[in-house]
Amino acid sequence: MSPRFLSAGDRALVVEFGARVDRSLSGAVLRLAASLRRAPPRGIVETVPTFRSLTVYYDPLATSRAKLEEAIRDHIVREEEPRRAATLWHVPVCYEGACAPDLPEVAGRLGLAPARVVALHSGVRYHIYMLGFLPGFPYLGDMPDALALPRRADPRLSVPAGSISIALTLTAIYPYESPGGWHLIGTTPIRLFDAARAQPALFAPGDAVCFEPIAPARFAAIRAAVAAGDYEVAHETVAL
Repeated sequence: MSPRFLSAGDRALVVEFGARVDRSLSGAVLRLAASLRRAPPRGIVETVPTFRSLTVYYDPLATSRAKLEEAIRDHIVREEEPRRAATLWHVPVCYEGACAPDLPEVAGRLGLAPARVVALHSGVRYHIYMLGFLPGFPYLGDMPDALALPRRADPRLSVPAGSISIALTLTAIYPYESPGGWHLIGTTPIRLFDAARAQPALFAPGDAVCFEPIAPARFAAIRAAVAAGDYEVAHETVAL
């Protein structure tokens, strides 16, 4: 795979592996990010993975674009085996009532029963391609084709924190209340971003997520435990 190198101002270099949302491209992005973390070239400040590229921020007083590109090409050439393990997060989701305001409409547009939409959505192990839009906001793929819908024609001015949303082939979780144009089919009571934590964002690109349906009473209990600081999201290390 021969990536393109694109300047993003005088402090960032974009390494672009392709032009589509694709698991293999994501794997190349994440492998390069891991390699640069293990043995960072001089001057690197931060790396930010996206669907199909890695943005490398650097200190122009410590290195140059040419030197950094050469060092990154060396990392790509000597890539090791693909990632073999990831953190799998078990995310509780209530798909009922006020927690799922768009579920009846989504089911009708797809020609499916609401219960079938829930079964399809919660029956997949999702790959976190990237974080963006809001702090800790995960873009997860890939949804079953049967759930694919375009974004809403009328975006909301306010989407509640914890909302589980779908659009196109992706699903996502809103960490904070914000505007949004995706379809809301559930809500999780967990907290995705906390600046007081050593690692503020709960998820990382390359992690995996499973959604686990819960009843409203369980949702309320978990939300109370989260507010009290007495809840930890279940997770484990799994083979990819």
